Amino acid sequence: MTAFPGGPPEELGPDHGSLAHGVPPSPPGTIFALAVTGGVRMPPREGRQVLFGRNRDDVHVCVGEDDRKVSRKQGFLVRRRGSWWIHNTGKLPIRLPGSRLLFPEEEPVPLAEGYTAAFVRGSAGREHLLEVYVAGADGRRPDSRPQDVTEPPRMWRLTPDERLVLVSLAQRYLLQDQYPQPLAWRQVAEQLSELKPEARWSGKRVEHLVGAVRARLARAGVAGLTREEVGEPVGNALNDNLIKELLLSTTLIPPDLALLEPGDDPGGVPAPPA
Repeated sequence: MTAFPGGPPEELGPDHGSLAHGVPPSPPGTIFALAVTGGVRMPPREGRQVLFGRNRDDVHVCVGEDDRKVSRKQGFLVRRRGSWWIHNTGKLPIRLPGSRLLFPEEEPVPLAEGYTAAFVRGSAGREHLLEVYVAGADGRRPDSRPQDVTEPPRMWRLTPDERLVLVSLAQRYLLQDQYPQPLAWRQVAEQLSELKPEARWSGKRVEHLVGAVRARLARAGVAGLTREEVGEPVGNALNDNLIKELLLSTTLIPPDLALLEPGDDPGGVPAPPA
């Protein structure tokens, strides 16, 4: 086992469970790191480190032990300037929340209080999970609330026309294509014109309607919906971000595809326009 300043961390066995379910009361800043084979707890002392990777004998937390795509020393957690930081010393990027990729030898990323899931991609599409939990100011774990009513996601209000247009725009996502993209304004207008010719749909009308929804959600705090945030060239990024927010909030769900069925259609969803 590699020796690090401050002595070895306290070990947690593989029967500890998931850190997402809570941790024992600990001093503020204490870090917990856990993989499927077990993990460790480390007090928040300056310079202390927790090493993780494939080689069980040289790390504190073994991640992807049977997967040669994972580096023997994939990375480490270190306490500096009052925070815990995650470093990547391996060959593959580490995926952090928000699809943030930490690349090898890139500047380390600070960890927020609470729970963080970090993933290392392995062979054959496998992903190896490193769970990290940093105790907050009160040092207590979150209360267990198994009987509480489930908190619903924040759904966004849409007018009937907005919902119809957005379902058409997002249909490849709702159909769960492997690599979905939003439809073009023209494609949406053509599809809706066939569905409701009396409504006089056009590409410009579709664009203005979707732009108004993006602006409304951006004002409400949803990120990635303005050109200033995304930068040029924008491409499909604004609509892609909008659709993902509508899906994650369950504002749009696959059964909404029924809106694209003609009124006298016996069932089924038409294929997206070419």
